[in-house]
Amino acid sequence: MREKVIEIYQSGKGYKAISKALGLPRTTVRSIIYKWRKHGTVENLPRSGRPTKITPRAQRQLIQEVTKDPTTTSKELQASLASVKQDNDPKHTGKSTSEWLKKNKMKTSEWPSQSPDLNPIEMLWHDLKKVVHVRKPSNVAELQQFCKDEWAKIPPQRCNRLTASYGKRLIAVVAAKGGPTSY
Repeated sequence: MREKVIEIYQSGKGYKAISKALGLPRTTVRSIIYKWRKHGTVENLPRSGRPTKITPRAQRQLIQEVTKDPTTTSKELQASLASVKQDNDPKHTGKSTSEWLKKNKMKTSEWPSQSPDLNPIEMLWHDLKKVVHVRKPSNVAELQQFCKDEWAKIPPQRCNRLTASYGKRLIAVVAAKGGPTSY
């Protein structure tokens, strides 16, 4: 629509004629033309201020919930977006915690307790700890320097091998039913 306003404006028509032709308020036509003259575009410009903290998917979910029930409160909307990974640790399954989760309508998703970490970075941390331990740092500054030095020495091939072996590790964890594996 904005491009159409500019197209008609460039053909020599005035604000009033454009407004009538497109069924837009004159102030809208004036604003579009002003923006085009000033910035050379009719596209939305970047805005100042803090960027949005929710994902486009969460935005769609909020819009859907408000469309269903326009009287939804902000607390209810916050609760609808929140979720908790429940790892069955005793302190997370206590009566007071369970009641709080129910009272606040928190969604929970089951998470295997004490499951092996399949994140490849954990393997890299293990490698790093071994080589830094061998160097025996005597103070924090030395420890930091050794960590940086050894981290820089990790070849990209090691990272590639770790990510490539993810499928095998996952199969091993499933076969062990979440128990210890050879990895």
